[in-house]
Amino acid sequence: MTNNFISDETPIVGKLSIISMKGCEAITARIDEYLKAFRHCENIDTYVTHVNCPRFGTGEGKCVIDETVRGHDVYIICDVFNYGVTYKMYGVENHMSPDDHFQDLKRIIAAMGGKARRVTVVMPMLYEGRQHRRSGRESLDAALMLQELVNMGVANIITFDAHDPRISNAIPLSGFDDVQATYQMIKALVRNVPDISMNKFDTIVISPDEGGMSRCMYYSSVLKLDLGMFYKRRDYSRIVNGKNPIVAHEYLGRDVNGMDVIIVDDMISSGESVIDVATNLKKQGAKRIFVFASFGLFCNGLDCFDNAFKNGIVDKIFTTNLIYRNPELANREWYCEVDMSKYMSLLIDTLNHDETISKLLDPVNKINALVDKLENK
Repeated sequence: MTNNFISDETPIVGKLSIISMKGCEAITARIDEYLKAFRHCENIDTYVTHVNCPRFGTGEGKCVIDETVRGHDVYIICDVFNYGVTYKMYGVENHMSPDDHFQDLKRIIAAMGGKARRVTVVMPMLYEGRQHRRSGRESLDAALMLQELVNMGVANIITFDAHDPRISNAIPLSGFDDVQATYQMIKALVRNVPDISMNKFDTIVISPDEGGMSRCMYYSSVLKLDLGMFYKRRDYSRIVNGKNPIVAHEYLGRDVNGMDVIIVDDMISSGESVIDVATNLKKQGAKRIFVFASFGLFCNGLDCFDNAFKNGIVDKIFTTNLIYRNPELANREWYCEVDMSKYMSLLIDTLNHDETISKLLDPVNKINALVDKLENK
């Protein structure tokens, strides 16, 4: 196996070290295996540098790095939404919150003591990414987080499918890469639904809200499919759980009667919104409904999706393995996991050689080849 995005003559920036934060051990191990396969290294057992972030009985913590990282090109794999990791505080078992994970991330950077040659944080779902703009007297958490990491010496931040990519304006002189899972999503759909047709008369791409139109426009253009959109009609007279409640989803687009529908969003939180959209489309005569979401949080459990599948509202839901997944998802007939470990290893390997990742970020040719192969089949 080789990495076709780098040249054999390209020098390596520094000795590669990958640090897995708590809860990221599985995907980091897969990345490590790919990297060893790319580099055909027989004398290197692993690129993973072991760290430990123990907690005291009061809940306070620290980081200990077990190996030197002096002069290394360090990549920290960080999932701040992994609530499956726990720790004890005053004898009580606590699930780690995004704030807890972010503090551990800063502890790891601090433990390096500025000795690493370059530090890159791979944070698939951006910490506080949903608090990306100010509306009234409120905090601007995502911008503060990015600035804090840069001030600590982080050279580059890699995230996937940012809720609003304009958040990079908070650190205009530092590296910020917003990566999409477009090709991997389409490949997973083709593999799991072999009778899918990428013909604009059979399939349509739908955005569940106006904020997601840019990512849906990309899917629509590379697949040459028509595009529709829902807009959320909200009740601005009241606030529920920190936001104005949605009164209704209104559809704008061509007739979907008898068509397969691909709904594309960055995340599934409670799932109420996407199920409401899918129900609306089914009432309009949609044939099958497939949901692409980079991050499947499923904050309110899986029951609503079980019922939606049972009632024929949703056929398949595709989410990546970039963040923690509810273990029960593996048993769901409607769920398909999209593996991103090889893609992440290609990004890390290419950056470690100081090569451009432009071709990795724009997989149009690979998508076109996949669609051509599907049509010929």
